[in-house]
Amino acid sequence: MLRVVENHSLPHSMPRTAAFFDLDKTVIAKSSTLTFSKSFYQGGLINRRAVLRTAYAQFVFLAGGADHDQMERMREYLSALCRGWNVQLVKELVAETLHDLIDPIIYDEAASLIEEHHTAGRDVVIVSTSGAEVVEPIGELLGADRVVATRMIVGDDGCFTGEVEYYAYGPTKAAAIRELAESEGYDLSRCYAYSDSATDVPMLEAVGHPHAVNPDRALRREALARGWPILDFHRPVRLKQRIRGFSVPPRPALVAAAAVGAAAATAGLVWYASRRRSAAA
Repeated sequence: MLRVVENHSLPHSMPRTAAFFDLDKTVIAKSSTLTFSKSFYQGGLINRRAVLRTAYAQFVFLAGGADHDQMERMREYLSALCRGWNVQLVKELVAETLHDLIDPIIYDEAASLIEEHHTAGRDVVIVSTSGAEVVEPIGELLGADRVVATRMIVGDDGCFTGEVEYYAYGPTKAAAIRELAESEGYDLSRCYAYSDSATDVPMLEAVGHPHAVNPDRALRREALARGWPILDFHRPVRLKQRIRGFSVPPRPALVAAAAVGAAAATAGLVWYASRRRSAAA
């Protein structure tokens, strides 16, 4: 596993640095947008055909990653699915179920690496195609300093319109990193980046220390050709079950995003909360 070189001895005048992490299959073991299909089905929100479609998408993602065309189809599907969802309700429900759904699938290796970067004085930034209603609380759970994710337009009624305002994907991730470097004073030549997907090559190219994590076939070829380190993360574990006494310190997650990838999660979570409220009534 990569050991991060600490920089406490560097002069205070040196530019700041950061470590940029993709989320799905880099920090967590599954797709954050496809994990909740069972909840959708049990709540009557999607039919059996949709369950099979989601299960297939998860299989493709875990087996080798989704290519550009598959990501575009998923974006269109999830954008339509989340149309009409109340944003505030979505945030509340994600907060209620975060630990049960996400904590068990965080890679131990990723959590350790995040801790090492913080110890070395670097900011940690999660950069994900998923939406902030899912990504922001995950970032807080991990102790990330900032989150970049997809934004959807929210209507005057406080609900998603189904239209995408900003899609954090491919070259737009790299652009977001450069904007953060400009505003935060990061020296990108001394920054780190981690991803599993070839669609994130622009993000990896933007920093001086790119790393391929559990790479798909295309990214593995690219990493080998460029001499980028290849990391294998394979131990999902709850944060509290890691090293005794270890805990990720709470750090403010400053969000540059909102939610298309959260669409899948929100459907099951809305049903979950409605069942709880009905039972309590």
